[in-house]
Amino acid sequence: MNDAPSDQQTLLPLDRELVLELVRVTEAGAIAASALSGRGDETAADQAAVGAMRAAFDLLPVDGTVVIGEGERDHAPMLYVGEKLGAARGTGPEVDIAVDPLEGTTITAKAGANALSVLAIAGKGCLLRAPDIYMEKIAIGPGYAEGIVGLDKSVEENIAAVAAAKGVEPADIMVCVLDRPRHAELIGKLRAIGCGIQLLPDGDIAGVIATSDPETAIDLYMGSGGAPEGVLAAAALRCVGGQFEGRLMFRNQDERRRAQECGITDFDRIYRLEDLARGDCIFAATGVTDGSMLEGVRRLRRKDGTGMVSTESVVMRASTGTIRWLRAEHRVD
Repeated sequence: MNDAPSDQQTLLPLDRELVLELVRVTEAGAIAASALSGRGDETAADQAAVGAMRAAFDLLPVDGTVVIGEGERDHAPMLYVGEKLGAARGTGPEVDIAVDPLEGTTITAKAGANALSVLAIAGKGCLLRAPDIYMEKIAIGPGYAEGIVGLDKSVEENIAAVAAAKGVEPADIMVCVLDRPRHAELIGKLRAIGCGIQLLPDGDIAGVIATSDPETAIDLYMGSGGAPEGVLAAAALRCVGGQFEGRLMFRNQDERRRAQECGITDFDRIYRLEDLARGDCIFAATGVTDGSMLEGVRRLRRKDGTGMVSTESVVMRASTGTIRWLRAEHRVD
């Protein structure tokens, strides 16, 4: 963390009602993006989600600063790093905001599975400001001894350790990996072990969170994805339990420069959960398209002709360990 916050800053001064109000922000993003599902236009879907979330944020009584915004790689409209959000700027509780209005732009454009609108908030200085570059990641759900997996261990060592802890054979372990050419070597090693592999077309936040849900049968998440998404995923795991390690991956000097601009000087550092998301984190997500974690937005019409949309969301809080699953209907006419 660039400047470690005080103990008081790690506790969010937010009441329960406001925590639930955060879901309105992800609901707004998901509804807006879903209107463009399957239309083949990633940028338009992302722009719709950005605009809706920005407007919803400005109804919340917080003084928020975006520390994780949209990726520059996507060349998409941004909720940009440093942007101020909230209706209580200068007067309300100061919070860090990590946001991905549309996790899965390609998924949405193709009407695929697991697109989400997501955000996390924490006290000022409690979320790592990560550059928009790649991060090597490994994640596992709760219930395991600390340090059971790690980036400095081989694929074979990580799989063997989890299998031993579960009392099963290595071939019985299921691993979630983004379906990318860069993961060919990793996938080859997992195939050689005999592991099951769930390949995600996009959206590694959902993949990391899946390790904490026994219904998914996912034991591990492995591979590389965006560093900003790593911070969001870490915030979610801080709420539900689990372990995460991330290490920034630098392809050139420009990416090192961008990391330095974020206050990062140790380019080899391995980040763990509380390095990425400290204190009383709150994570919220709403499904845009149907996925393993959440149902997507559905458009309905009542018998009286009233147009409605339904949403499914989850909101989690680290300080209480509370997880709320929310279904809502919104009138659109």
